[in-house]
Amino acid sequence: MAAILRRTTAKAAAELLLRPPRCAGRLARFLGDGASAAASHDTGAEFVPWRNGGGVLHRAASVDPTAVVEAGAVVHSGAVIGKEVVVGSGTVVGPSVSVGQSTRIGYNVVLSNCSVGEFCTIHNGACIGQDGFGFFVDEDGKVKKKPQLLYARIGDNVEIGANTCIDRGSWRDTIIGNATKIDNLVQIGHNVVIGKCCMICGQAGIAGSATLGDYVTLGGRVAIRDHVSIASKVRLAANSLATKDIQNPGDYGGFPAVPVNEWRRQTVNLRLLSKKHVVRR
Repeated sequence: MAAILRRTTAKAAAELLLRPPRCAGRLARFLGDGASAAASHDTGAEFVPWRNGGGVLHRAASVDPTAVVEAGAVVHSGAVIGKEVVVGSGTVVGPSVSVGQSTRIGYNVVLSNCSVGEFCTIHNGACIGQDGFGFFVDEDGKVKKKPQLLYARIGDNVEIGANTCIDRGSWRDTIIGNATKIDNLVQIGHNVVIGKCCMICGQAGIAGSATLGDYVTLGGRVAIRDHVSIASKVRLAANSLATKDIQNPGDYGGFPAVPVNEWRRQTVNLRLLSKKHVVRR
């Protein structure tokens, strides 16, 4: 009798674990209705609950059985989720997005028009693959949007901080190289190419079409002008601004950025000059 009771209890527990949460079913039905109403060309769009985590996914998505899609997360049509990936609650994985093996995605992340490599970490609130800031003024003085039709490509072993934004490309893909680490609140514009093993500290801003080599380090609040190229093994001090190409490895700082020793001399001379003016008064 005791053996029968144990088998019955184990079977009931297994069924309970495999059963998706009730809220997942309601969210799936809601998304299916919304997709059908919003996209007439995709009237067959259907979202179903995912048994491992409670999120929902489109029937046309490819999700590895070992992946976890947490409650409130949504995986759209054509997306590919690799082995042992974790997708946090509130995250949206857009159509045709691919996420490599063992990548961990935090809460409320938005992935669109992008691919993410293996063993990456994407922290809460990051947005990858949205349109870049590209506009022009036509002959009539109207502001028109430039097409933003390419992708953002994230390499392997990349870490992206909370609320960081990486725009998709317009004339070339935006690329983040392998093993690059990006802090919180960083803005990376469209068409930017960043090499491997770079470190980018918080609140840095990299304007569109800039190119960074390998092993580049940007201090906090560093700004890189559009279309500027930074050589490999360059380090920029915090609050620096790179307005032109930096072709030689080394340390740079200032506004605009110059070799660090020159920047220090400028700072000392400015301080001495200000003291002379104070004495004369």
